[in-house]
Amino acid sequence: MSDVPVLRMESVRKTFGGAVVLRDVGLEVAPHTVTALIGASGSGKSTLLRCANLLEEIDDGAIWLDGEEITDPRADQDAVRRRIGVVFQAYNLFPHMTVVENITLAPRRVHGVPRAEAEERARELLERLGLAARAGEYPDRLSGGQQQRVAIARALAVRPRLLLLDEITAALDPELVGEVLTVVRALKDEGMTMVLATHEMGFAREIADQVCFLDAGVVLERGTAEQVFGDPRQDRTRRFLRRVTGAPRLGRA
Repeated sequence: MSDVPVLRMESVRKTFGGAVVLRDVGLEVAPHTVTALIGASGSGKSTLLRCANLLEEIDDGAIWLDGEEITDPRADQDAVRRRIGVVFQAYNLFPHMTVVENITLAPRRVHGVPRAEAEERARELLERLGLAARAGEYPDRLSGGQQQRVAIARALAVRPRLLLLDEITAALDPELVGEVLTVVRALKDEGMTMVLATHEMGFAREIADQVCFLDAGVVLERGTAEQVFGDPRQDRTRRFLRRVTGAPRLGRA
Protein backbone atom coordinates (compact mmCIF):
# COMPACT_ATOMS: atom_id res chain seq x y z
CA MET A 1 0.00 0.00 0.00
CA SER A 2 2.96 2.29 0.60
CA ASP A 3 3.67 2.38 -3.16
CA VAL A 4 0.16 3.62 -3.95
CA PRO A 5 -0.05 7.41 -4.33
CA VAL A 6 -2.23 9.15 -1.78
CA LEU A 7 -3.59 11.27 -4.63
CA ARG A 8 -3.54 10.50 -8.33
CA MET A 9 -5.11 12.60 -11.06
CA GLU A 10 -5.22 11.38 -14.64
CA SER A 11 -6.18 13.45 -17.70
CA VAL A 12 -8.30 15.78 -15.56
CA ARG A 13 -10.15 18.42 -17.53
CA LYS A 14 -12.29 21.23 -16.13
CA THR A 15 -14.11 24.03 -17.91
CA PHE A 16 -16.09 27.04 -16.72
CA GLY A 17 -18.49 28.59 -19.20
CA GLY A 18 -16.60 27.18 -22.15
CA ALA A 19 -13.20 28.31 -20.85
CA VAL A 20 -10.79 25.43 -20.22
CA VAL A 21 -9.26 25.85 -16.75
CA LEU A 22 -7.54 22.46 -16.43
CA ARG A 23 -6.26 20.66 -19.53
CA ASP A 24 -5.57 16.93 -19.17
CA VAL A 25 -3.82 17.38 -15.84
CA GLY A 26 -1.95 14.44 -14.36
CA LEU A 27 -0.55 14.41 -10.84
CA GLU A 28 0.75 11.85 -8.36
CA VAL A 29 1.36 12.61 -4.69
CA ALA A 30 3.28 10.01 -2.70
CA PRO A 31 2.58 9.39 1.00
CA HIS A 32 4.32 11.74 3.46
CA THR A 33 5.41 14.18 0.76
CA VAL A 34 4.68 17.82 -0.03
CA THR A 35 3.72 18.91 -3.54
CA ALA A 36 3.82 22.63 -4.31
CA LEU A 37 1.72 24.07 -7.12
CA ILE A 38 3.19 27.28 -8.52
CA GLY A 39 2.15 29.52 -11.38
CA ALA A 40 0.53 32.84 -12.14
CA SER A 41 -2.90 33.76 -10.85
CA GLY A 42 -5.50 32.08 -13.04
CA SER A 43 -3.20 29.20 -14.02
CA GLY A 44 -5.50 26.59 -12.45
CA LYS A 45 -3.88 25.92 -9.06
CA SER A 46 -6.94 26.55 -6.90
CA THR A 47 -9.24 24.74 -9.32
CA LEU A 48 -6.96 21.71 -9.21
CA LEU A 49 -7.23 21.62 -5.42
CA ARG A 50 -11.02 22.04 -5.52
CA CYS A 51 -11.29 19.18 -8.00
CA ALA A 52 -9.08 16.98 -5.80
CA ASN A 53 -11.54 17.50 -2.94
CA LEU A 54 -14.57 17.06 -5.23
CA LEU A 55 -15.69 20.61 -4.53
CA GLU A 56 -15.71 20.98 -8.31
CA GLU A 57 -16.96 18.25 -10.63
CA ILE A 58 -14.45 17.40 -13.34
CA ASP A 59 -15.51 17.24 -16.99
CA ASP A 60 -13.17 14.42 -17.96
CA GLY A 61 -10.45 12.23 -16.48
CA ALA A 62 -10.31 10.50 -13.11
CA ILE A 63 -9.03 11.07 -9.56
CA TRP A 64 -7.94 8.43 -7.06
CA LEU A 65 -7.43 8.67 -3.29
CA ASP A 66 -5.34 5.82 -1.86
CA GLY A 67 -6.09 3.76 -4.96
CA GLU A 68 -9.86 4.30 -4.85
CA GLU A 69 -11.39 6.17 -7.77
CA ILE A 70 -13.24 8.98 -6.05
CA THR A 71 -14.65 10.42 -9.28
CA ASP A 72 -16.55 7.19 -9.91
CA PRO A 73 -20.27 8.14 -9.74
CA ARG A 74 -20.74 5.33 -7.21
CA ALA A 75 -18.17 6.81 -4.79
CA ASP A 76 -19.44 8.29 -1.54
CA GLN A 77 -18.33 11.90 -1.94
CA ASP A 78 -19.04 12.81 1.68
CA ALA A 79 -16.85 9.91 2.84
CA VAL A 80 -14.10 11.10 0.50
CA ARG A 81 -14.22 14.65 1.86
CA ARG A 82 -13.94 13.33 5.39
CA ARG A 83 -10.49 11.99 4.46
CA ILE A 84 -9.25 15.27 3.00
CA GLY A 85 -8.56 18.45 4.95
CA VAL A 86 -8.71 21.80 3.17
CA VAL A 87 -7.45 25.22 4.24
CA PHE A 88 -8.49 28.13 2.06
CA GLN A 89 -7.04 31.59 1.51
CA ALA A 90 -10.01 33.03 3.39
CA TYR A 91 -10.19 31.61 6.88
CA ASN A 92 -13.93 30.79 6.65
CA LEU A 93 -14.31 30.57 10.41
CA PHE A 94 -17.80 30.88 11.85
CA PRO A 95 -17.81 34.29 13.59
CA HIS A 96 -20.50 33.30 16.11
CA MET A 97 -18.49 30.30 17.35
CA THR A 98 -15.46 30.27 19.60
CA VAL A 99 -12.15 28.86 18.40
CA VAL A 100 -12.84 25.50 20.07
CA GLU A 101 -16.36 25.38 18.65
CA ASN A 102 -15.06 26.04 15.14
CA ILE A 103 -12.51 23.24 15.43
CA THR A 104 -14.87 20.66 16.96
CA LEU A 105 -17.82 21.25 14.64
CA ALA A 106 -16.83 18.81 11.88
CA PRO A 107 -15.55 16.03 14.17
CA ARG A 108 -18.80 16.14 16.15
CA ARG A 109 -21.35 16.73 13.39
CA VAL A 110 -19.75 14.85 10.50
CA HIS A 111 -17.63 12.17 12.18
CA GLY A 112 -19.77 11.57 15.25
CA VAL A 113 -16.92 12.16 17.71
CA PRO A 114 -18.16 12.73 21.28
CA ARG A 115 -17.90 16.33 22.45
CA ALA A 116 -15.32 15.64 25.17
CA GLU A 117 -13.06 13.74 22.78
CA ALA A 118 -13.40 16.40 20.08
CA GLU A 119 -12.58 19.18 22.53
CA GLU A 120 -9.55 17.29 23.84
CA ARG A 121 -8.26 16.93 20.27
CA ALA A 122 -8.94 20.62 19.58
CA ARG A 123 -7.03 21.75 22.64
CA GLU A 124 -4.10 19.50 21.76
CA LEU A 125 -3.95 21.09 18.31
CA LEU A 126 -4.20 24.60 19.72
CA GLU A 127 -1.36 23.83 22.09
CA ARG A 128 0.79 22.64 19.18
CA LEU A 129 -0.05 25.75 17.18
CA GLY A 130 0.65 28.18 20.01
CA LEU A 131 -2.99 29.13 20.49
CA ALA A 132 -3.94 27.34 23.70
CA ALA A 133 -4.84 30.61 25.40
CA ARG A 134 -7.21 31.54 22.57
CA ALA A 135 -9.51 28.52 22.79
CA GLY A 136 -12.48 30.50 24.12
CA GLU A 137 -12.02 33.57 21.90
CA TYR A 138 -14.16 34.49 18.91
CA PRO A 139 -12.42 34.81 15.51
CA ASP A 140 -12.76 38.59 15.32
CA ARG A 141 -10.53 38.87 18.39
CA LEU A 142 -7.67 37.12 16.59
CA SER A 143 -5.08 38.39 14.14
CA GLY A 144 -5.10 37.10 10.56
CA GLY A 145 -2.21 34.75 11.28
CA GLN A 146 -3.97 33.38 14.35
CA GLN A 147 -7.20 32.86 12.40
CA GLN A 148 -5.34 30.98 9.69
CA ARG A 149 -3.70 28.75 12.30
CA VAL A 150 -7.17 28.03 13.71
CA ALA A 151 -8.29 27.11 10.18
CA ILE A 152 -5.35 24.70 9.95
CA ALA A 153 -6.28 23.21 13.32
CA ARG A 154 -9.85 22.76 12.09
CA ALA A 155 -8.61 20.87 9.02
CA LEU A 156 -6.35 18.67 11.16
CA ALA A 157 -9.06 17.92 13.72
CA VAL A 158 -10.57 15.24 11.46
CA ARG A 159 -7.18 13.48 11.12
CA PRO A 160 -7.10 13.79 7.32
CA ARG A 161 -5.22 11.47 5.02
CA LEU A 162 -4.41 14.42 2.74
CA LEU A 163 -4.19 18.15 3.45
CA LEU A 164 -4.83 20.71 0.71
CA LEU A 165 -3.61 24.28 1.30
CA ASP A 166 -4.84 26.97 -1.07
CA GLU A 167 -2.75 30.17 -0.93
CA ILE A 168 -3.05 30.17 2.84
CA THR A 169 -0.74 33.17 3.31
CA ALA A 170 -2.14 35.35 0.50
CA ALA A 171 -4.51 37.30 2.74
CA LEU A 172 -1.97 37.87 5.51
CA ASP A 173 0.17 40.87 6.28
CA PRO A 174 3.83 40.07 5.56
CA GLU A 175 4.78 39.94 9.24
CA LEU A 176 2.15 37.24 9.86
CA VAL A 177 3.19 34.93 7.03
CA GLY A 178 6.06 33.40 8.95
CA GLU A 179 3.95 32.07 11.81
CA VAL A 180 1.69 30.19 9.41
CA LEU A 181 4.58 28.77 7.37
CA THR A 182 6.18 27.54 10.60
CA VAL A 183 3.09 25.42 11.18
CA VAL A 184 3.32 23.92 7.68
CA ARG A 185 7.00 23.07 8.24
CA ALA A 186 6.06 21.23 11.44
CA LEU A 187 3.35 19.28 9.61
CA LYS A 188 5.89 18.20 6.98
CA ASP A 189 8.24 17.03 9.72
CA GLU A 190 5.37 14.95 11.16
CA GLY A 191 4.84 13.25 7.79
CA MET A 192 1.58 14.90 6.72
CA THR A 193 0.87 14.46 3.00
CA MET A 194 0.17 17.90 1.57
CA VAL A 195 -0.55 19.66 -1.70
CA LEU A 196 -0.21 23.43 -1.50
CA ALA A 197 -0.81 26.20 -3.98
CA THR A 198 1.48 29.08 -3.14
CA HIS A 199 3.09 32.29 -4.33
CA GLU A 200 5.80 31.94 -1.65
CA MET A 201 8.58 30.71 -3.93
CA GLY A 202 11.25 30.57 -1.24
CA PHE A 203 9.01 28.50 0.97
CA ALA A 204 8.02 26.16 -1.87
CA ARG A 205 11.69 25.60 -2.68
CA GLU A 206 12.42 24.83 0.96
CA ILE A 207 9.53 22.52 1.78
CA ALA A 208 8.40 20.77 -1.41
CA ASP A 209 9.40 17.27 -2.45
CA GLN A 210 7.70 17.88 -5.81
CA VAL A 211 6.99 21.16 -7.59
CA CYS A 212 4.46 21.52 -10.40
CA PHE A 213 4.42 24.66 -12.52
CA LEU A 214 0.96 25.32 -13.99
CA ASP A 215 0.45 27.54 -16.98
CA ALA A 216 -2.96 28.06 -18.62
CA GLY A 217 -4.34 24.95 -16.97
CA VAL A 218 -1.46 22.68 -17.98
CA VAL A 219 1.20 21.17 -15.73
CA LEU A 220 3.97 22.54 -17.91
CA GLU A 221 6.85 21.37 -15.72
CA ARG A 222 7.27 19.11 -12.72
CA GLY A 223 10.25 17.90 -10.75
CA THR A 224 12.08 18.27 -7.50
CA ALA A 225 12.31 21.71 -5.96
CA GLU A 226 16.03 21.75 -6.73
CA GLN A 227 15.43 21.00 -10.40
CA VAL A 228 12.44 23.29 -11.04
CA PHE A 229 13.85 26.28 -9.17
CA GLY A 230 17.52 25.71 -9.92
CA ASP A 231 17.46 24.45 -13.50
CA PRO A 232 13.98 24.73 -15.04
CA ARG A 233 13.63 23.02 -18.41
CA GLN A 234 10.85 25.14 -19.89
CA ASP A 235 11.34 28.72 -21.09
CA ARG A 236 7.93 29.66 -19.65
CA THR A 237 8.97 28.36 -16.22
CA ARG A 238 12.18 30.35 -16.34
CA ARG A 239 10.35 33.55 -17.30
CA PHE A 240 7.82 33.09 -14.51
CA LEU A 241 10.48 32.46 -11.87
CA ARG A 242 12.58 35.42 -13.01
CA ARG A 243 9.53 37.64 -12.73
CA VAL A 244 8.42 36.49 -9.27
CA THR A 245 11.88 36.19 -7.72
CA GLY A 246 13.54 39.12 -9.42
CA ALA A 247 16.51 36.94 -10.29
CA PRO A 248 18.44 38.25 -13.32
CA ARG A 249 19.34 34.69 -14.37
CA LEU A 250 17.77 31.37 -13.56
CA GLY A 251 18.68 27.95 -14.85
CA ARG A 252 19.75 27.54 -18.46
CA ALA A 253 20.41 30.63 -20.54
